[in-house]
Amino acid sequence: MIKRWKKLNLTVQIMIGLAIGVILGFIIPKSWTGVIKASQTIGTIYMNALKMMIYPLVFCSLVCGIRSMGSVSATGRIAGRAMVFFLSTTCLACVFGIFVPQMLGIGKNAKLQLASADVDVNNVSNILDTITNLIPSNPFASFVNGDMLSILVFAVIIGFAILALQEKAQPLMDLITSVNEVSMKILFEVMKFTPLGVLCTIMPVLATTGADTVVSIGTALLTTYAIIIIYAVVVYGIIVKFVAKMPLKTFVKSVSPAALNAFGTCSSSATIPISMRCAEDGMGVSKEITSIVLPLGATVNMDAISILMSVMITFFANACGVHLTLLNIVVIVLANVLLSIGTPGIPNGQVASFAALIQIAGIPAGVMGIFISISTLSDMIVTMVDVLGDMACCATLKKILGGESTNRDVSSLNTAMMEHGVVNVKEGLYRE
Repeated sequence: MIKRWKKLNLTVQIMIGLAIGVILGFIIPKSWTGVIKASQTIGTIYMNALKMMIYPLVFCSLVCGIRSMGSVSATGRIAGRAMVFFLSTTCLACVFGIFVPQMLGIGKNAKLQLASADVDVNNVSNILDTITNLIPSNPFASFVNGDMLSILVFAVIIGFAILALQEKAQPLMDLITSVNEVSMKILFEVMKFTPLGVLCTIMPVLATTGADTVVSIGTALLTTYAIIIIYAVVVYGIIVKFVAKMPLKTFVKSVSPAALNAFGTCSSSATIPISMRCAEDGMGVSKEITSIVLPLGATVNMDAISILMSVMITFFANACGVHLTLLNIVVIVLANVLLSIGTPGIPNGQVASFAALIQIAGIPAGVMGIFISISTLSDMIVTMVDVLGDMACCATLKKILGGESTNRDVSSLNTAMMEHGVVNVKEGLYRE
């Protein structure tokens, strides 16, 4: 039985844990307080283990993501324009993903009783205090106190300093890369217990709140699907049609193999070799563009993940009675864009990023179990749309750069990508 369980994909295991948790939540009566408290205790332990490496992982992932851009001399105009494209669409996705659910009011009818203690209430009160506290006077104190905004800004500063110094900063980059790998390994091991964590998180919630919560979560999931699909059709459709000047039929036909592979593997990084063939053979994009844009996109282009996290922030804020001011929303959008740079292009890579976001928003940490459930059910379409964004960028740069040749060496970008665990650009080999 244990051997059969280990052979199952983690996504399947999580879905089984979710299903069992939902069933038990309906079966167990509210009077079984001992069972409910035991489940909440296990859920809390899981949440603590999940949060344990959030700060080092977020910091190191963001630094590695910035370093993966490579040197300016190596990537030239291609990487610069690609970064503008990715950050612009990600910012648009964040805004789209947080304001549409706000207008729909998703989560207002849900009442969640969570397994773990609430995080500290967000201290973002006015714009002057926010700007003043962005630059940490003591970065180590930011880690100790859990000041996520200061940690993000410090990571950006360190990342661009390393990017500018290149070889001189390589020892520090090696250390950060090692810490990132260790953090990812610990998170990966913790994620093995996600089926149990999801079960023990969702079960007491349903046991105490009933079917209304299931309906609310289901509505949030369907809303997420709808927003992601509408975003992809409208935004990428307009970009491909009017900016890249490419017929939509040609684009859809060319990217279909890569999109289907991303849908099945839930990994934008693993899809890179197929995406390269589709872009080069189907859309006629030069290898100079694909060898830079696609690995870079797998690291920093997380439009659909940003929408998913924005929608869930709105849902959980409404469900938990957390009021988000306009300043809160602006800070969350900017933090979401920054976190997208360091989100690994692998299944469930957004878990740590969302854990950081809910702390910034002042949302209870106990929502993580529910988020992982929804994220798992959304992972396929989210990854597919992210890959479509990478391909739309390739089509756009093909039009903008035309037939110009840069003849630039991409070896430093390739090295940086390999350090980040993404891809060997020249060989097209995926390494996780």
